[in-house]
Amino acid sequence: MIIVVDDRELVTSGYQSLFGQEGVSSAGFGVGEFRDWVESAPDADLSAVEAFLLGDFPERGAFTRLVRNRSNAPLIALAETRALNSTLDLFAAGIDDVVAKPVHVKEILARVGAIRRRESASDRGRTVVEEICVFSDGRDPEVGGKAMMLPRRERRILEYLIANRGRRVSKQQLFNAIYGVFDENVEENVIESHISKLRKKLKMRLGYDPVSSMRYLGYGIGV
Repeated sequence: MIIVVDDRELVTSGYQSLFGQEGVSSAGFGVGEFRDWVESAPDADLSAVEAFLLGDFPERGAFTRLVRNRSNAPLIALAETRALNSTLDLFAAGIDDVVAKPVHVKEILARVGAIRRRESASDRGRTVVEEICVFSDGRDPEVGGKAMMLPRRERRILEYLIANRGRRVSKQQLFNAIYGVFDENVEENVIESHISKLRKKLKMRLGYDPVSSMRYLGYGIGV
């Protein structure tokens, strides 16, 4: 999920629509409501965020500290105009990247992937649980020693389960990770179909199902 922050509804709704066309869930916030949300949101909701896209507002520099207290997801700032001093100030404040408008959402997603690949250069973006290895830069996971191509939503489910290895997560938490915290246009039960398809593929590759489930408690890997 991509979080878009800007007080102009035209900006947040516009990017939500464009990300949706690319099959990427997103949510839009005004500056004030974002501050309230990031300070109070459950860890499970924040772990569903793949990147924060910050529009042009005065508090952007201070927001980096606010976000970093809760999340390590990439922070990308949108620049209305090209101004060297402003760009340098944003980088100094901890912004990961600055892009000048207009910019296509495909470029934003590519920049998010590039940031995550840099983070994984020291192996921080690689997590291994038994015979499954997932990456934080958008690459397909390795299962049983070989890459396994998965649809985006199934891959995100696997990444989320691995990130929460050793504990169970609910269907609602998985739904938030895949479709966004505020998406009311998709039935929550659709997540069961994605999980079922993922588990069948993992079982075919490994010879067993690494995902366990318990009624009322949710799904887990390594529990």
